[in-house]
Amino acid sequence: MKNINPKGIDYNLFTGILNDLSYTRKTVINTINQYSFCIAENDPNFKKALQESEILLPDGEGIVMAERILTGKKIKKISGAQLHDHFLTTLAQRKGKCFYLGSSPSTLAKIKANLDKQYPDIQAAFYSPPFKTEFSEQDNKDMIDAINSFAPDVLFIGLTAPKQEKWSHDHKEAINAKVICAIGAVFDFYAGTVKRPSNMMINMKLEWLGRLISEPKRMWRRYLYFGPVYLYLILKRKMKNGDPVPEMTEMKMTNEFKIRKAS
Repeated sequence: MKNINPKGIDYNLFTGILNDLSYTRKTVINTINQYSFCIAENDPNFKKALQESEILLPDGEGIVMAERILTGKKIKKISGAQLHDHFLTTLAQRKGKCFYLGSSPSTLAKIKANLDKQYPDIQAAFYSPPFKTEFSEQDNKDMIDAINSFAPDVLFIGLTAPKQEKWSHDHKEAINAKVICAIGAVFDFYAGTVKRPSNMMINMKLEWLGRLISEPKRMWRRYLYFGPVYLYLILKRKMKNGDPVPEMTEMKMTNEFKIRKAS
């Protein structure tokens, strides 16, 4: 486990900017938000995969809020979509290679069409794995063989959390890619099969609300159930640290939850 602030959220979060990233060895990049934090509390393998990421991005205002409450540090959200855009720009400049693992053949075809139009200098390959709860040994071999035969600079994984993070953690050493990124819903965003909330909502820290409105059946549990659960866990940690808990009147709901100072 990496050096983690004992008062924080049990994770070593990346606090820089994407242009600062360097890759001197094989690098696994994951993201964490309030939902994945809650799931990881009851899934030790998922928590281990997140903790052992070379880079863990704070992909949620709830994570940003928690870091400020627990440690006093002010950090900025970095989304999986931002990470994806960053690598596409970098790969285009270097005429690099990327591989997309996950999603349906139709979604991957739309990703390919967008890449061909927007980033013609990028070489890309794709693999749609079988849709099942758990992959067989043969499934894993087929995926790894497909990746390694292409030898991408960047591997994008879109198998949804926590499956994608655990898969990359378990198979990292067998994968021939310089950078491995689990980015989930970004596959759908880039393909256009799911519309990401507007920049206005994102800037207002209301991306969660936009996603809830656009996909209520899939997102209600993530935000309306796990949102309060997450807040409870963070305040519980705050009390365990022996620090005073902020008054509820000082709290303002934004993305997942954002704390502001009392006026």
